[in-house]
Amino acid sequence: MTADGGDDGSFDRLFLGSDAGEAAYRDAVSRARKAVVEATRTREPFSGAAPEAVEAALPAETLPESGARLADVIDEVSANVLADTVNVSHPLTAAHLHCPPSVVGLAAEVLLSATNQSLDSYDQSGAATVVEGRVIDALCGLFDFPGTADGVVTSGGTESNFQGLLLARDRYCAETLDRDVQTAGLPPAAEDLRVLCSADAHFTTEQAAHYLGLGSDAVVPVETAVDHSMDTAALDGALADLESSGRRPFAIVATAGTTDVGAIDDLEAAAALAREHDCWFHVDAAFGGALALTDERDRLDGVERADSIAVDFHKLLFQPIGCGALLLGDRAEFEYVSRHDEYLNPGDSALPNLVSKSTRTTRRFDALKPYVAFRALGREGLGALVEATLDTAERAAGLLADASDFELLAQPSLNTVLFRYRPHEALLGEELDQFTVALREGLFRDGRAVVARTRVDGRDSLKLTLMNPRTTPRDVATILDAIRDVAADVEADAPPRNG
Repeated sequence: MTADGGDDGSFDRLFLGSDAGEAAYRDAVSRARKAVVEATRTREPFSGAAPEAVEAALPAETLPESGARLADVIDEVSANVLADTVNVSHPLTAAHLHCPPSVVGLAAEVLLSATNQSLDSYDQSGAATVVEGRVIDALCGLFDFPGTADGVVTSGGTESNFQGLLLARDRYCAETLDRDVQTAGLPPAAEDLRVLCSADAHFTTEQAAHYLGLGSDAVVPVETAVDHSMDTAALDGALADLESSGRRPFAIVATAGTTDVGAIDDLEAAAALAREHDCWFHVDAAFGGALALTDERDRLDGVERADSIAVDFHKLLFQPIGCGALLLGDRAEFEYVSRHDEYLNPGDSALPNLVSKSTRTTRRFDALKPYVAFRALGREGLGALVEATLDTAERAAGLLADASDFELLAQPSLNTVLFRYRPHEALLGEELDQFTVALREGLFRDGRAVVARTRVDGRDSLKLTLMNPRTTPRDVATILDAIRDVAADVEADAPPRNG
């Protein structure tokens, strides 16, 4: 029999809807809750465990012939899995755009997981479909989209960017090349289709071009200005060059918050060029879109002119992974992905069956997470969380600028801070790169703090990504001290330099 099932073959304890199932659910959730609290409260940012050690700690059989007691399995997962995960709720975890989930998001996760609604059709979700619509409406209002706007909840920025460019490609093929890609596939002229974006744009633009059958060579990177935002004059020139050479620019992707620097492109200028050249204007606001909740919302001026916007809730809106949204300025554009099937969304149905908006069929009720957060915290509460991380980044930059053994590489635009450690023995070029790589890897194994490594102007660098509103300047100072300690070990272990 499976875990906690009776010898009589009863399945009641495995499912809600019965006294036995409800009792088992309460016990299981209580145990899981205790495991999560222990994993987030009593641990360092990371255990330092190597993959081989994690593998060795797991039981020999993942799928045994007979199951164990659920209580024992939860305890095993707590000891052998959660103990060696990255503690994203720790104030000294500051590596990636990987937020600590808020309690309001975790509460919503319990509600949506247990009720298990599927957002493809109304008869599988009921009120969940309506709630998603309310969340989308609120987002469209937040970004000052017109009354024609609409959207769909996605798994995050990757899916949103992909779907935005999918719609852009199909609209261009339909309106300019007289080709219905959904039924007839790509036309021969698709070889000439081009997407333009900043050289610092997220890799998902190239990924989407690959998935769309255009290839990453169809993406034209535009050089950036000193602040790493897309150079508007260079964008204008690239569009002219493409058109004069017979290429077909069909989409411009502007970034509101690059991954490393947090740079925000000039959205007004990019929107104007998109209109002038009849291009779809997509804004990847997965990172910086949260500024719309703060006093710095004017940095997003022009976003309201976008054809589509990618939004991410599991970054600076502090929701459990995965949760994002794609917003469209004109809901009619969804026709390019819309499909009908009699068992889900028949053409004569008056119900709001959302499968016609999404690239997925079965979708979780992830809209409940931002809905609960919006209702529980409001604009003011959410904005305060975002502003706390921005303030910590500014103060972290000050600590780094004042420290003789660190080099601040750029003033923060959002909540990422780029820097290098300066070894006691001056290193340049590749030697400094190698030192930085060893330092970051050593810090990760040490486990006291987690920071990221990236490339800035062709050189390896360290990065603080301050996603936790609880992280303070004192915590940042602790991170820097941990880096100093590990750096001393790396320097001590380094072989003597030639000469």
